[in-house]
Amino acid sequence: MMFAFGVTLFALGIGLSIALHEYGHFLTAKAFGMKVRRYFIGFGPTLFSWRRGETEYGLKAIPAGGFCDIAGMTALDELEPDEHERAMYKQATWKRLVVMLGGPMGNFVFGFVLVIVLAVGWGLPNLMLSSSAVVGEVGCVASSQEPPRQNAEGQWVPGGVSGCSGTGPAEEAGIEPGDLIVAVDGQPVADFGELVRLVQPAEGVITVTVERGEERLDFPVRVEPAQRYVIDPGQSLEQARPETVSAIGVGAGRLAPPEPLGVLPALPASVSFTGDMAVLTWDAMLRIPERMPAVVRSIMGEERDPDTPISVVGASRIGGEVAERGLWEVFILLLASLNFFIGLFNLLPLLPLDGGHIAVTIYESIRNRIRRMMGKPNGAPVDYTKLLPITFTVMLLGGAVMLLTITADIVNPIRLF
Repeated sequence: MMFAFGVTLFALGIGLSIALHEYGHFLTAKAFGMKVRRYFIGFGPTLFSWRRGETEYGLKAIPAGGFCDIAGMTALDELEPDEHERAMYKQATWKRLVVMLGGPMGNFVFGFVLVIVLAVGWGLPNLMLSSSAVVGEVGCVASSQEPPRQNAEGQWVPGGVSGCSGTGPAEEAGIEPGDLIVAVDGQPVADFGELVRLVQPAEGVITVTVERGEERLDFPVRVEPAQRYVIDPGQSLEQARPETVSAIGVGAGRLAPPEPLGVLPALPASVSFTGDMAVLTWDAMLRIPERMPAVVRSIMGEERDPDTPISVVGASRIGGEVAERGLWEVFILLLASLNFFIGLFNLLPLLPLDGGHIAVTIYESIRNRIRRMMGKPNGAPVDYTKLLPITFTVMLLGGAVMLLTITADIVNPIRLF
């Protein structure tokens, strides 16, 4: 029941994010006296609509976006007699830029509000940590491990390790509890499980890189042989087999949970957090093309990589999972990150995105300024028909990405738990 509630609530959050994006365009266009003909959420057949003043409002059947129809957005737009002077393409450059930026700004503002709610309600995590492999304890390397067993609930759990005494390799090298392990021999470590996977096949001496406070330190650590039960990717503990592997004598710890902030301290902290989130979102967005092959392979049956792009279907499903477990801080963080993604994605200088229209507007402004310096009149508006091949290509690629990610999220979804 809670899972379905979470899915529905997150889907409504996506709808609200789209509505606020289009409302940013709507509000700024109205403020500058432009005519907004239609304000709709969704695409395809109209489910219902109503008219208020000169604008028609409504909801369409396919919840995959929305639009704000501003009269004269391009010179190709057919205008009614009362729309000629109010046409968007005839307005001052700065007004057109503000209107096009209004959509992304709606998402940025909503995302920032969600970050403040997160800061006040639960606290802000450190997004810029390059690893979650926190050292909880250091000590000797146990020589053997018992096989996995089933607990009282019937779940398979790792077997205990044998007793040992003395110091271990990591402790001898200078690694301390609380250190954050970020790399082994230059290979990034995302979590403690990845640390184990990198250490177990190692031989001789390895270089372990840790973050300690503001410092990043390298420690040469010798590995010791030990018997452990290991599993291959995709297997369960029930299938574990004993092998001789390498170990360094560290136990997993936990990052200190964030603490809620007061309203005033939350404001500057939220600004800094939003900057970190924007950097990570931009980086993730640029990596979409290189991650799409993994999405295709997951559709064909390969294990789904959690680092692959997801659709609104996958995002809503994850929203349901975290809601089911009462992790509302993760729910809010996901919705905030979605809004930053929508805002940044729409700023890409590609038609039909807002950034494409912004790029055309800036080009026209620079071109006209140069023409005036040469004593010539302003040039004609950019002919959008010449840009149609680029526009259709972007739409085709965007549609393909959407179709592939939705398919992957249905047949092989990312599971957080």
